Amino acid sequence: MTNTVDVTTQEHLIGGAWRPAADGAHFECHNPFTGEVVTRAADGGRADVRAAVEAASAAFGAWSQTAPAERTRLLEAAADLLEERAPTIAKAMVEECGETFGWGMFNCGLAAGMLRAAAGLTDLATREETIPSGVPGLDARAVRRPAGVVAAMAPWNAPVILAVRAVAAPLAFGNTVVLKSSEKCPRVHAAVAAVLHDAGLPAGAINFVVHSTKGAPDVVDELIAHPAVRRVNFTGSTRVGRIIAAKCAEHLKPSVLELGGKAPMIVLDDADLDGAAAAASFGAFMNAGQICMSTERIIAETAVAGPLAEKLAERASRLVAGDPRDEGTMIGPVIDDASRKHVLGLIEDARSKGARVLTGGEDLGGNVISPAVLVGVTPQMRIYGEESFGPVVAVIEAADTDAAVQIANDTEYGLAAAVFSGDDQRGLAVAERIESGICHVNGSTVHDEPPMPFGGVKASGWGRFGGTAALAEFTDLRWITVQSGERHYPI
Repeated sequence: MTNTVDVTTQEHLIGGAWRPAADGAHFECHNPFTGEVVTRAADGGRADVRAAVEAASAAFGAWSQTAPAERTRLLEAAADLLEERAPTIAKAMVEECGETFGWGMFNCGLAAGMLRAAAGLTDLATREETIPSGVPGLDARAVRRPAGVVAAMAPWNAPVILAVRAVAAPLAFGNTVVLKSSEKCPRVHAAVAAVLHDAGLPAGAINFVVHSTKGAPDVVDELIAHPAVRRVNFTGSTRVGRIIAAKCAEHLKPSVLELGGKAPMIVLDDADLDGAAAAASFGAFMNAGQICMSTERIIAETAVAGPLAEKLAERASRLVAGDPRDEGTMIGPVIDDASRKHVLGLIEDARSKGARVLTGGEDLGGNVISPAVLVGVTPQMRIYGEESFGPVVAVIEAADTDAAVQIANDTEYGLAAAVFSGDDQRGLAVAERIESGICHVNGSTVHDEPPMPFGGVKASGWGRFGGTAALAEFTDLRWITVQSGERHYPI
């Protein structure tokens, strides 16, 4: 039995007011490392979702007509508040997600940058393009307009970054938003809604609902089905993404889906191995490997596979794994017991089929797993194809460049990738052949910046977050004409 220590209550934000669930229900959120109850949150249901969507719909008219300069001011004010509150939010990440304080501070810093980047895009939704027409006297234009209410669903693994990404561009372009929290981190996601609300966004422009695991199906169904919701964005697993996609298709709702990954890093025989090992260590083990872009497969040409694996194993062995509350901890726990069992199961399956564990893979307690480097991984092993979402990376040997590309593409996923080569042009030529939405030459698979078009292909989803790419996702493109003078019609 676990203890309850400093339990904080978290409510919904609907129409500018914080309120409990309509039926008074709540659920408890546990610290992944200690098992303690750290948050008691409103357990939302269909009535709460309807109220949130209706509040967003009521606010849309005024918010969509708000001057771009005013939307810019409010988003920049929210960025300032996020930076000011970063230590408190990072502490909540430690408690709810078991993530390190440093990762929490990084989340807040990047997310503040995302808010500022979105603040610089507010006038995009008002731009118009004149289109030459073959009809005499016809003035034809293509115009962008806000779509309406956006349903935004964010995960727990980079909770501030991904919640902000889910709402920033929609708000900048004049939409109103209902942010659905992950049940794993209600306080962290609520903090994102709070900085926007407290910065002065009008009531209903940003709304927030939270639910238990049990309540998720009803909440998601109601959120997508509501006729006032015009766009849906979701970041999470491919398994859940397929459910979201099917529901959106049923209701003809455009969606942006950023889903799972099995990011490959190809290391060619002319690569800087120290640089590749450094990027691989960061890419594989940052946040205990719980990042959609995490390096899960290192595909190295035969001449460099052995030396690279040894360099990576040596780096991994020096990483400090343990209590995320300790300042010296680099690798905290995975999110829950099911994740721990999944990662350890992948390692044991690979070991039983002939792979060698050069370092790590130990169960240290508290859902902490020491960073693991595996060699001799083959397609017969689960870890070759299954997303691990934990602190383990497979080194796979490739006979040549063509074989490396084939192995990199031998996956249902296609989010992030990387290529290391001493020749930039050679690296770019290989990058062109990889089936992924993102590819970095001589850089880690884990990389994001606010203005970049972020998203995947294949089972990693569709659509793009970031910069001007988000304009197509969260606005409607309309064709407007004005006829001057007489026009002849045939009948």
